[in-house]
Amino acid sequence: MPFLHTLLTRLFYAAVLLVAVLVLNFSLMHLAPGDVADTISQSMGGADQELLDQIRADYGLDQPFIVQLGRYIGNVLQFDLGYSFFYNQPVTQLIMERLPATLLLVISAQMLALIVGVLLGVISARNPNGATSHFVTFLALFGYSAPVFWTGILLLIGFSLQIQWFPVAGMRDVTISGGFWVHFWDVVRHLVLPMITLSSIFLALYSRLARATMMEVLGSDYVRTAKAKGLSEKQVVYKHALKNSLSPVITLAGLQFSAVISGAVLVETVFSWPGLGTLAFQSIIARDTPTILGILFFSALVVIVGNLLTDLALRLVDPRLRGRQ
Repeated sequence: MPFLHTLLTRLFYAAVLLVAVLVLNFSLMHLAPGDVADTISQSMGGADQELLDQIRADYGLDQPFIVQLGRYIGNVLQFDLGYSFFYNQPVTQLIMERLPATLLLVISAQMLALIVGVLLGVISARNPNGATSHFVTFLALFGYSAPVFWTGILLLIGFSLQIQWFPVAGMRDVTISGGFWVHFWDVVRHLVLPMITLSSIFLALYSRLARATMMEVLGSDYVRTAKAKGLSEKQVVYKHALKNSLSPVITLAGLQFSAVISGAVLVETVFSWPGLGTLAFQSIIARDTPTILGILFFSALVVIVGNLLTDLALRLVDPRLRGRQ
């Protein structure tokens, strides 16, 4: 079965890449100046050498680098990402607590960028020299060139401080009471601005790529044949041409998944969204090495899984790729 063989091969490469990321992240953190003992002593207002040596022994920092690396990889394989001395909790528990908020923001922003970007690209491709096409081009250039944190600050000023349509920060209002739908719409109101901010730069990319690929597909022979058979323009565009123009967009979406996660760090910081981005920012400020390593590992895992799912989705969309390894 070619598909099963391809899946197993991709999983093997993904596992090798994940181990390489683990080794690289741990090595970089090991080479950075200072360690957990220094950070803990600073939070305590200082410590003598004996106490520092005791802290390093408790965390295993007195062992050779290879021993520390091997122990860390072994713990990760057992789903143990260490213990956060700043939050005084297991890192795995911290990540699991913040993960739903980040997934909600990232997935909603990616879906918004894909749906709106593809629709704008298709609309502009149907009339390349029209006003709509020029508007999409302007929107793409603006969205791609504007820093995501600057876009977020502008949206906060305009729609939270001036018009006051949406909340300023956070994920939910702890003062409201009610049933499921009350809390649901409260989360949606908090989500709107961060979602639009995070999706802005990727919406620009997807709309431009969808426009270019759709224009190429609309000029192909089978599209002209479909028109000659008497099919309506909507049937030609949305039933025949759109499906064949989605492959490059899906590929780009998978490749940009890591950028979405990294952009979420800035967006969550601007909007005080209680996700992994805010956790990473606070951990860097506190020099909480175990938490930083845990977030880096989990982010790499999400990106690798996202790329794997993108590859599988391409094979489902494009039958020509199903037999390839």
